[in-house]
Amino acid sequence: MTEKKNWGSTVLGWFVVREVETASGEIPPGEAAPPADPSSQDVPVAFEGGAPAAPGGNVDFNAVFEAAGIAGGERDLFAKAASLLASLPQGTDPATRKTIVEASLKAFGIPIDRIIETGAHSIQTLEAYLQEQAARTKNVAEESQKLIADYEAKIRDVRALLERRIAEQGAVQASCNGKKLEIQKVLEFFGQEAVARVVRESPKLVDPGAPPERKD
Repeated sequence: MTEKKNWGSTVLGWFVVREVETASGEIPPGEAAPPADPSSQDVPVAFEGGAPAAPGGNVDFNAVFEAAGIAGGERDLFAKAASLLASLPQGTDPATRKTIVEASLKAFGIPIDRIIETGAHSIQTLEAYLQEQAARTKNVAEESQKLIADYEAKIRDVRALLERRIAEQGAVQASCNGKKLEIQKVLEFFGQEAVARVVRESPKLVDPGAPPERKD
């Protein structure tokens, strides 16, 4: 088994890209396999006080690592190792780079295993954080779908109520107009002048021809 294949299966496959090997053990240029499904992995990381939120998709990595128990001192040591690695001249062969970095860390009294532990812990933490955020998103999506379904049902009910009321109003208007015509035929029999006089003199009726009363 080659070293690169070991990289592909180490730390429970939490690396972002896992390299693909052919049957001969060679890795085709530019080819990579997708990472394993995170939801199928049990990541043993707990966040004290819960996983920090990521408003607007902005992750506070220091807060995430701190909540997972990766102390600031551990993060600082790992950052020094990363900075040392980044400062090496481009084109330096891997063996030389490794020798320089390991020698420098030992000179500063920083155990290499401690750096590796912090790095692996950080990857586990980020994977657990991704799973936590995915679970939150799933819960929000499920709750949102329920709310949307409830609102859509209410909208259908209100729309049906409005349609029934409009139909009822049309029926009421047609019925009342028909009854008014029946009554009008009787009033027309007595004549327009007689009807107008009775309307003016009756305390029960409103004379549509009278000027409106002024309000002080």
